Formats: sequence, structure tokens, C-alpha cells
Amino acid sequence: MTLPHLTQARTPLTSEIEAVNEYGELQSVSIPAERALTVYVDKRELVTLMTLGANPELLVLGYLRNQRLVRDVTDIESVTVDWDVGAAAVKTRHGIHDIEEKTARRVVTTGCGQGSVFGGLMDEVDQIELPAKAFITQSQLYSLVNAIRLKETTYKSAGSVHACALFSTASGISEMLLFVEDVGRHNAIDTIAGWMWLEMAPTLPTACGSLPPGGAVAPAVWQSQSRGPGLVEGDGPTLAASALQHVVSDAAGLVFYTTGRLTSEMVIKSAQMGVAVVVSRSGITQMGHQVAQLVGLCAIGRATNKRFLCYTQPQRLQLQPGLVPASLVAGANPG
Repeated sequence: MTLPHLTQARTPLTSEIEAVNEYGELQSVSIPAERALTVYVDKRELVTLMTLGANPELLVLGYLRNQRLVRDVTDIESVTVDWDVGAAAVKTRHGIHDIEEKTARRVVTTGCGQGSVFGGLMDEVDQIELPAKAFITQSQLYSLVNAIRLKETTYKSAGSVHACALFSTASGISEMLLFVEDVGRHNAIDTIAGWMWLEMAPTLPTACGSLPPGGAVAPAVWQSQSRGPGLVEGDGPTLAASALQHVVSDAAGLVFYTTGRLTSEMVIKSAQMGVAVVVSRSGITQMGHQVAQLVGLCAIGRATNKRFLCYTQPQRLQLQPGLVPASLVAGANPG
């Protein structure tokens, strides 16, 4: 069995428009190029996703995985994206059993705009088993947050987008494996889920490289025999193919980051990816907190500079008090 064939559809991530500033001056500015992508599975229309379109094939794969419509990535033969018609055609090897029944029930979520999931939101959550040994140190957390701060992003140039990233702490430091921006945080996490789904089967042959195109960053030179040579441009350290395969296959060393809030759906998607430590620049909802406790996921929020709040599973966070600046300590303990 082989991995699916993926097209490498390209489309601009931003668009230039003219706007009037506070001085009444006309100036050119960049805005995110939101576009519609209608997903067809075996010629059956499934959903229309609003996206930047940086990594549409990975987005579609991750969407199918996180919606629990496809169990194994090898069940998919191909994902073909055509931006001329705004469509993604998914061809499966054996069809999706009971797809009408599986997509009949829809739950509206707190996703950007209006997100939704097929079936029950909490279906199969109690079956998730996260790596028991997964943890993050305080220094790794600070390094992760700083890497996000220094990243050149669409948000910095155009605003109005969310970002998600996947880090590895397997080497003892936080190394960015993948960085994705999209108009909604759920699209970004689905894209990462799609990439992880492919990389969890590193020994299987595939018709094309599965690393993302220039819209995402995986700081690695991919030179495995099964995938062929490939280079993804990006900053940060370079990982050899064997090292990348190791950290991706070892979920205990993976940390997920998002700029968005940790809702129940975001926590569930992270857990489905097998990632036990999640970091957010924002906060957490009550249901997100309950789900994180249920599955044993370490949820860290309000993570900016040297500040953060660990909401759940604090035993997965190794504190290093000496790293906290004296000014923050004084501010936390006045008098």
C-alpha cells in the first residue's frame, strides 16, 4: 500500500489593495487572500473550506482525519487541487463506508466564523491514549514562544490570520518542524494533522514528496530514499531525514502551538494527533479545560514572553524557577 499522490497547488497568500490611512493618504497594503476550496470525495461534494490556500492538499488530508471520516492515510489514493475552479478532488481506494450517515449529523463549534464537526463532538475521545512520558521544560517553552515571536509571518505583513506550529523537543531544545498560517486556526491545525498523518508512515513509498510548499515551514532537508530529494525553504535549524522521522514518530517529543484559544475542538484535534503538550498565546474555554483533563493533555495558555499559565497536567511541565526574571517575580509578589 502507498501514500496518496498529492498535487502541489500554488496560489498567492496575500493580495495588494489600496487603503486610506489616518492622515488621509492613499497607500498600498497587503491583506490575506481568503478563498473558497470545495472538497469532493469520490465525486461527492463534502464541504467548502475558506482558506489562504498555502497547503490545500495537507489541509484536506487533515480535515478528513480530524473529522474521523478516514481511518488510515493509505485509504486515500490521491488529493488533486485545482485553484482555477476552487476544488479539491479526493479519490479513495475503497470509498468511505456509510459516508451519508457519518456526515448527516453536524455540530456547530466555536471555530473562526462558524466551524463544524461531523458526528458527536466527544465521540471516541475516551479512546485517546497520549504518550505517558511527554513533557516540556520551562526553558523549552520559552524557546518555543521566542521562535514564534521571531518568525516572519503573513500576520506581520497582512494581519487577520491565525498560526499553528509543531515543535520537537526530542533533542533537548525546541525545534520548529512545521509552521502554518490560515484564516482560521482550525484550518491551520488540520494542515499540521495532514502532514503528521503522512509522516507517521515514513517507510511507505509515495508518488511525490509530502513536505509542504513555501506557504509552510518545515526546516528540514528531506533526502530519504522512499521520498526522493526535496527542500523546503525556511529558517531555523536543519534536521536530517532520519532525525525528522524519529521526532515525528515519537509523539512524546512533540509540542503543538497555536495563536488561538484552546476550545474543546482544538484540544480534541491535538489529542487525536497524539500530541500531549499544547501551548497557546490565548486562553482556554471551560469545555477545552474539561477535555484536556479527561485525556491527560497539558494545556498551557497566555504564553507570551516569560509569562504563561499551565491549566492542566502540570506534572508534564518541568519548572525551572531560576529562569523567571526578577522583575516578574517582584510583580507577582508585591510588597
